[in-house]
Amino acid sequence: MKVYLNQNIILMLLFIAVYGSGFVGAKLGLGYSEPFTFLAVRFAIAGGLLALGAVLLSAPWPKNPGWILVTGILMQGLFSVGVFYALYLGMKPAVCALIIALQPLLVTVLAGPYLKEQVTGWRWLGLLIGISGVAVVVADGLAVEGISWTTLIWALLGLLGLSLGQLIQKKHCADMHLISGGALQVLGTVPVMLLLAFQFETMQMQWHLDLVLAIFWMAVGVSLGAVSLLYILINRNSASQVASVFYGIPVAAALIAWPLFEQVPTMADWGGFAVVVVGILVANIRLKETITHENVANETRSNASHKLPLEAQ
Repeated sequence: MKVYLNQNIILMLLFIAVYGSGFVGAKLGLGYSEPFTFLAVRFAIAGGLLALGAVLLSAPWPKNPGWILVTGILMQGLFSVGVFYALYLGMKPAVCALIIALQPLLVTVLAGPYLKEQVTGWRWLGLLIGISGVAVVVADGLAVEGISWTTLIWALLGLLGLSLGQLIQKKHCADMHLISGGALQVLGTVPVMLLLAFQFETMQMQWHLDLVLAIFWMAVGVSLGAVSLLYILINRNSASQVASVFYGIPVAAALIAWPLFEQVPTMADWGGFAVVVVGILVANIRLKETITHENVANETRSNASHKLPLEAQ
């Protein structure tokens, strides 16, 4: 059990670092491409690599991919579109991070009735501590410029897509094969992105090294690496527990942007980072007597199954 918990913490920290870097990738790429066009290329590359991997590994393809496609469009498509367009239209990254940081609270509220999960007092306390830490981190850079009803709606759509997608993934797709199922989820968003790009954008890209690096990292690092880690976490933990980890994403984004864009964290930022870490630890307290039958069952299933080859690495 101790090894299981240690592996869980490592997976969570890796996910926070890689997923948080996506904000840096967005900042690099959006200066040279419109959002729908950028995302269409990103998802086509990521989906193609996942499909190739599924073929090479002879991975089984789902017979009923309906829910898998839905979660892909929500967690990959709607979330990315909301965040990218909010930033593209002028919303400050700090403001966008604050809105997305509401996701753990939204998932915790919905997980009870939708997944029949019992949310402990520790989980609620950790979630509230986390949101206060995120507020401290972004308060320094919080400004009304860049905020409009349009950008706010885009950011809220991203928040909704991420939250609903995680809940549906937990309920209907937790047993999907990581490679083949992931390929369907990512490739299923490509026609949507192309249709939206054709309808609302010029579909022109200014090829630059920053754009190439951004597309590569968003496709391989985030769409393949971070999202695969997220699916493993969803498979092994309750939805509200996984949601609490999202508080660390804006913190990771700020730390990664520090050396790249010379955005030096202030003392208030460091204080907020510390509060966020405390919130994550509190929300993920699982004392021996409070470990649920669901967690034990998930551990047994994960150890016995060969459906998730990346989990063993």
